[in-house]
Amino acid sequence: MCVLSIAGSDSGGGAGIQADLLTFAAHAVYGATVVVAGTAQNTRGVVSIEPFSPRFVSEQINAVFSDLAPAAVKIGMLWDARHVRAVAAGLRRHGAKNVVLDPVLVSTSGVSLLTAAGLRALRRDLLPLSDLVTPNLDETAAIAGKSGRTDFDLRRAVEKIGGFGARAVLVTGGDAGGDRVRDLLWNGKDFRIYEHRRVTTGATHGSGCTLSSAIAANLARGYGLEAAVSRAIRYVTRTLRRGVFPGNGAGVPGRLPGALIPRGRTGSLATSMRSRRSRSARRRGRRRGRGRGSSPSP
Repeated sequence: MCVLSIAGSDSGGGAGIQADLLTFAAHAVYGATVVVAGTAQNTRGVVSIEPFSPRFVSEQINAVFSDLAPAAVKIGMLWDARHVRAVAAGLRRHGAKNVVLDPVLVSTSGVSLLTAAGLRALRRDLLPLSDLVTPNLDETAAIAGKSGRTDFDLRRAVEKIGGFGARAVLVTGGDAGGDRVRDLLWNGKDFRIYEHRRVTTGATHGSGCTLSSAIAANLARGYGLEAAVSRAIRYVTRTLRRGVFPGNGAGVPGRLPGALIPRGRTGSLATSMRSRRSRSARRRGRRRGRGRGSSPSP
């Protein structure tokens, strides 16, 4: 089973294509990629961006769909209007299904990842092809052209995004305040709120990529929309709890099971698991020592 990621490459490994592939692996689906742009970045921010040509993006799409038949598509960074149009044309050409669009407008460090013309093209050309769009609060306001964060304002903005052609919208609430996170799903007819306790961590770089790619993976595996969203939210919550800090800046979600997570700085799951194993080994050693009539080690 194949899921395709169409996004930018993060040389720091925390977001974009790299985050999507790790998430696909955690869901036991095969990951294919269409790289829209390369970024020179690390855990402290984006240094520069170099996009591929729209023609080459189209060729990548053709190559993947002609052989691998993706069961779902996750879309992330698209850069500008020409790339948006190239991706939209490729999806139409190949009849892509289970299309999950994460409308990445700005990087975690504040660098613009989609031009104003690109946003207009996204509304016109890509939203009508999207089975689900997963904006955060700021992205929702930008796409809908409506400000305000009351529940009424948010629901009207979501319905406007639906009016552009999106079949469903999930507004992620992680960037709002409070100790509870409220994610709002509109399935084309009704609203549903997913509420859960906030995980306090600095390991959030790429968490939006992780959520959208987890939803795509669950859709590919045959789950319905609401079940796919619910499972993906639970997965992201687990990844935040086992976040790692590979560099000197922002941490990243721990997308793979604990035994496969690289060691990070203090606070990562790898560190805490190593401590628990050491304590357990010492306790086993003391029990074995007492059984042989030896004194326990100090």
